[in-house]
Amino acid sequence: MSYRNLPDSVTELEEEVLGLWEDEQTFRLTLEEREGSPEFVFYEGPPTANGRPGVHHVMSRTIKDAIARYRVMTGHHVTRIAGWDTHGLPVEIEAEKILGISGKPEIERLGIAEFNAVCRENLFTYKEDWERLSQRIGYWLDYERPYITCSPDYVESVWWAVGEIHDRGLLYLGYKVLPYCPRCGTGLSSHEVAQGYADRTDPSITVRFPVVGDPGRYLLVWTTTPWTLISNVAVAFGESVDYVEVEHEGGRYIVARSRVKSHFGEDANISAGVSASELASLEYERPLSLAPSYPAKTGKPVAASFVSDADGTGLVHIAPAFGADDFSLGREAGLPVVRPVDDSGRFEPDVDVVGGIAVKEADPVVVRLLVVVAVSLLLSARVRRNVAVAGCIVEKA
Repeated sequence: MSYRNLPDSVTELEEEVLGLWEDEQTFRLTLEEREGSPEFVFYEGPPTANGRPGVHHVMSRTIKDAIARYRVMTGHHVTRIAGWDTHGLPVEIEAEKILGISGKPEIERLGIAEFNAVCRENLFTYKEDWERLSQRIGYWLDYERPYITCSPDYVESVWWAVGEIHDRGLLYLGYKVLPYCPRCGTGLSSHEVAQGYADRTDPSITVRFPVVGDPGRYLLVWTTTPWTLISNVAVAFGESVDYVEVEHEGGRYIVARSRVKSHFGEDANISAGVSASELASLEYERPLSLAPSYPAKTGKPVAASFVSDADGTGLVHIAPAFGADDFSLGREAGLPVVRPVDDSGRFEPDVDVVGGIAVKEADPVVVRLLVVVAVSLLLSARVRRNVAVAGCIVEKA
């Protein structure tokens, strides 16, 4: 090929260059040319070969290839190893479709060995599509000796790494907040979550938490996950947020100054400012004590960097088991992790009122409970069902 005899189209030019590289074994020659040079080893972050490649893979692979080529140009011998990801949700979902089953219980009834066999049979459905994509975009990888995550060698290497971590005293048992699929009964990676989203509307409620030892005074707390109020252990406030006390219909409510108008109107009566140190010294009555595993009746306000007054009330309900920010704050402040929910995403049977109910289906139940108890508190000093409920809903959007 020469500049005097260029192909008539971009496609022809592409095919001619690819043909030249194949005829001359250009990729192999680049490896031989740098033999003995300082080594730069590149292992492909492996795609799942039972799913088709998409346009976004062109971008990521182009970037990765550019790094490897740069290393060659700086005098390195670059070992480029292709890989295949053979585990995870995409593989399992495809096997479930083939078998006509759905969810972890049905997989267990079928048998793990039989399910794994079907997974293995369909691992490389689109292997040739991936290799062709790599070839067409000039992404050089060694497909003759790829690493495969279900191979004994790979699995053994993972266990070796875990053993090394353990021997060095770096392995520990702890908690981590992850996206979770109750149907599959497993945590999800960010890649798996990104495969599909569904829009839904969550309830936004504002609840008053009575301040211990100061009748008629309340923290005005906002949440969009009413079901997690059962696991409430703290209230987060922002150290840089300006808080005030508002007198309203016989009660005194602590709220961010910038949120007073939206909750109490233009004529709100601000009676005093409330400092961060004062907030931290308070104790409040928990709104719901339904979980036998955590019978505590009170909680404490805790400072948190992620709290703002852009929306809500400037005071955020905290349940460390159900949110990355909540969990991080819980670790810093030594808060308990209260998780009265089973692996299927339902409240444990011993949780009062909502036991056995899926967590999102429990939202309206919790809202109704708060409303009913609020009315009951107005009419009677007693609370039926032996349920300790301290607050009531002030606002629901």
